[in-house]
Amino acid sequence: MSTVDIVNTSNEKVGEIELNADVFDLTVKEHLLHDVVRMQRAAKRAGNASTKTRREVRGGGAKPWKQKGTGRARAGTRNSPIWRGGGVTFGPKPRDYSFKLNRKVKQQALAMAMSARLQEGNLVVIDDFIMDAIKTKNFVGIMKGFDFENCLVVTEGNYENVNKSARNANGFKVLPVEGLNVYDILLHKKLMLLKPAVESLEKRLTA
Repeated sequence: MSTVDIVNTSNEKVGEIELNADVFDLTVKEHLLHDVVRMQRAAKRAGNASTKTRREVRGGGAKPWKQKGTGRARAGTRNSPIWRGGGVTFGPKPRDYSFKLNRKVKQQALAMAMSARLQEGNLVVIDDFIMDAIKTKNFVGIMKGFDFENCLVVTEGNYENVNKSARNANGFKVLPVEGLNVYDILLHKKLMLLKPAVESLEKRLTA
């Protein structure tokens, strides 16, 4: 068990929490993190590159010239891939680049990513994050109080004001605990977890 301070939005200590070693104290295996990030990025690929085959190119119904007597090579259609404007041989077609990994692998990689942030000293647990209004300036001010220029904030429950306040703040992102993923953790230098989110993650990753 690792014990870390719980702070408020003013970066003042208000308590302590013991973090489950099975979630926050793992040996980081970079190849697992790499596999999961590769899976996430592959799933986002549009895969919409497309070329037309000789069957899909417009025209080509009539034989360009008679078979014999012209001195030119035989030709049966203008859609031939060797003709300009013809179809493309073995060209790209829309496809799905995604692939699957085992659930336990994804869970372990997520725990390793959080363990890495804790081991680096870049993980903060906060008691709550209340904002009375949607104000990017106020959100950035709170982050400056922690000396954070790049941070992922993980919430539990409805934090609409926080979420919308962070949208225009460069370098910051707010995610619900259900949407927490390896790629976003590694993309941000700091990780801020609300106390209820820590409890939810420990329950989810040790089940």
